[in-house]
Amino acid sequence: MNIAESVTVLADAPCGKLEGSRRGGVSTFKGIPFATAKRWHMPERAEPWSGVRSARAAGAVAPQNPTPLEGLIAGGGKTVQSEDCLFLNVWTPSCDGAKRPVMVWIHGGAFSTGAGSVGLYSGKNLVTAGDVVVVTINYRLSSLGFLRLTDITNGRIRSTGAEGIADQIAALGWMRDNIAAFGGDPGNVTIFGESAGGMSVACLLASPAARGLFHKAISQSGSAHIARPREHANRVADVFLRHLGGAGNDLERAPVEALLKAQADLVAEVDNQDPHKLGSMALQPVVDGDVLPLWPIEAVRAGSSASVPMIAGTTTEEWKLWTALDAKFHTMDEGKLERWAERMFGDDAAALLAADKDGTPYERYVSMQTDRAFREPTRRLLAAQSAQAPVYEYVFDWRSPAMGGAFGACHAMELGFVFGTHSLPGADNFFGKGPEADAISLAMIQAWTSFARTGVPKADGVEAWPHWSKASPAAMVFGADSRAAHVSRFELPKAWAALPDRLVGP
Repeated sequence: MNIAESVTVLADAPCGKLEGSRRGGVSTFKGIPFATAKRWHMPERAEPWSGVRSARAAGAVAPQNPTPLEGLIAGGGKTVQSEDCLFLNVWTPSCDGAKRPVMVWIHGGAFSTGAGSVGLYSGKNLVTAGDVVVVTINYRLSSLGFLRLTDITNGRIRSTGAEGIADQIAALGWMRDNIAAFGGDPGNVTIFGESAGGMSVACLLASPAARGLFHKAISQSGSAHIARPREHANRVADVFLRHLGGAGNDLERAPVEALLKAQADLVAEVDNQDPHKLGSMALQPVVDGDVLPLWPIEAVRAGSSASVPMIAGTTTEEWKLWTALDAKFHTMDEGKLERWAERMFGDDAAALLAADKDGTPYERYVSMQTDRAFREPTRRLLAAQSAQAPVYEYVFDWRSPAMGGAFGACHAMELGFVFGTHSLPGADNFFGKGPEADAISLAMIQAWTSFARTGVPKADGVEAWPHWSKASPAAMVFGADSRAAHVSRFELPKAWAALPDRLVGP
């Protein structure tokens, strides 16, 4: 058989028999339903089916508005949109009894876009290099997954604003019950995600309903300083319903197109200095008292995820993803930078500006936004979890060649390297390619999969990755100085550490 040819492969799982495809030593099963959910209801377990179900094509993805960033980072792979979107995809070396480590990917996209079926997230390279089982999942997004309506409708519609996180927990429940049929070990599950996916990892660390369903965690450019209190969520719902207009008279039957338009209008209002101060990511998980009893960082500090080893990290220039092509940021002067800092940080602005004094005003702005939204929350998550389990930090410093290097080591830059998809046609324009890029990708794949197997990240030819602690804040740096990876120690900046929790996070 030609290695490029695909053959049929069968899996016999408790959920039902599945027909997938096998190519190059990897079996793939796509579009597997793990749950069902009525609009604004909690998910329910998908009923087993009789006969053999085809699993050769990805399922529908959550309804969402398009974003210009999708084309930039090769966001293809989204199929038909539907509220019936709770599907997952499995890559495995074999449907045998080998009990391999399971890696469950939670996609990012500001809780408003994305899908587990995006081509960038193919599990093939992780499976091949690490002898693991990789699963990617969908979950409900924006108003269908993170809009709290129960208070504003006096309980008529009982959505809590945590339905999207409940979907992720339902997917983990499916792993517990079914993944052994795909050669995976339900007793060794690692959750990993980037951006909103990394924030979802923190929510799962905080959720009692997720306890015992996973055993290790990787947060990439995420934060545990996430999730809105109910009062704030109710203000978001009020503004959302205002934009929905007459369609809000029958919420359960309102056209999806009307919901998407209201979401877009809500985002536009936030972007235009929204007087309600809803925040730039208005639709996000809600501390509902059930799925999320506490703000995630508070829950982790209280021991919600005891004994779960963790990797967490960021890129060095996260904020360039959103500013690289916007001239108004590049022309920022000292006065504008200082005024922004004073609005953002109040009396703490002067100390933060003094601590970050190198570079142009634009470069300092990127650095401060990166620290505020990503680096400092990641340090606080590491500190919280380090009291309960081994934790490891990474820093990603490979720079995108796109647009003459304008994006630098921006948000999402590590994705293609974690999945080994950086050199795919189209993706390579953003991530770059060549021997150095391949070496970084191999080191990350080896580290991520060895962590999934044993709880200790290792890569060939790279020095041992030390535990992170406040006393010794060491990180593995990927992609700097023409090296695949090396250990560096970073001082914890006192000015940032002194900020109250309410001033950091996305």
